[in-house]
Amino acid sequence: MGVLKKFEQRLEGLVNGTFAKVFKSEVQPVEIAGALQRECDNNATIWNRERTVVPNDFIVELSAPDFERLSPYSGQLGDELAGMVRDYAKQQRYTFMGPIKVNLEKAEDLDTGLYRVRSRTLASSASQQSAPAAPPAGRPGQGGGPGYPPAAPAGAPPMPAAPPPGARPGGYGYPQPATQRPAAAPMSGGRTRYWIEINGTRHQISRATLVLGRSTEADVRIDDPGVSRRHCEIRTGTPSTIQDLGSTNGIVVDGQHTTRATLRDGSRIVVGSTTIIYRQAEG
Repeated sequence: MGVLKKFEQRLEGLVNGTFAKVFKSEVQPVEIAGALQRECDNNATIWNRERTVVPNDFIVELSAPDFERLSPYSGQLGDELAGMVRDYAKQQRYTFMGPIKVNLEKAEDLDTGLYRVRSRTLASSASQQSAPAAPPAGRPGQGGGPGYPPAAPAGAPPMPAAPPPGARPGGYGYPQPATQRPAAAPMSGGRTRYWIEINGTRHQISRATLVLGRSTEADVRIDDPGVSRRHCEIRTGTPSTIQDLGSTNGIVVDGQHTTRATLRDGSRIVVGSTTIIYRQAEG
């Protein structure tokens, strides 16, 4: 059973069904839970092949009406969300630098039904003594924003910006490996190598275009119910790009929902519940 489904089932039994009434508002608990999962994925830092560190301190900003509606249950909901993050991290083999906390806050600039998640990595005193803290989590519009600085002791070594080739990308979603159709002959005269990484498996891009989807006719098949039969297409070149092919759930590139985007080495693509790392290198 998936982590989000277990989370929903736990909520159903809380406060004699109170949550079922409360959450008829625009913001649903499973939406917040999914956002916390994405926040972990988007800010995962790979230290080595055995350890991927993710944020452990989260703030969920809600509109004033949603916050007033949910605030009486914020403590219990925060505990359930923290438990969901813990379960998800175990599933993805993520690790934390300290205890997991999820708090709700009111944001006057948000309309009803909208929310925003901020995160940071807070090391416990024991972790600070035994290992360097993770680097600032987040990017514009996500964690580590102004007024919410990440805790990192002076002298901490720099963390890698993207997974090295062959390393587990700390991906979001289903553990089933993607399968790839036999590739066409490599393009002649090319000096740049292109590939993608899905759940730690490398798939070479040996043609000018690469279609990803759930269909057996896709160049790279992704076994994920959230992925359309022909979900998106990667075009290699200068620069390389990705194009949504009219999928149901769209694509997210480096944290941004989009229909078309330019790709760089290390770009993180989310389709359905699966994370894809785009890589390219000279030689």
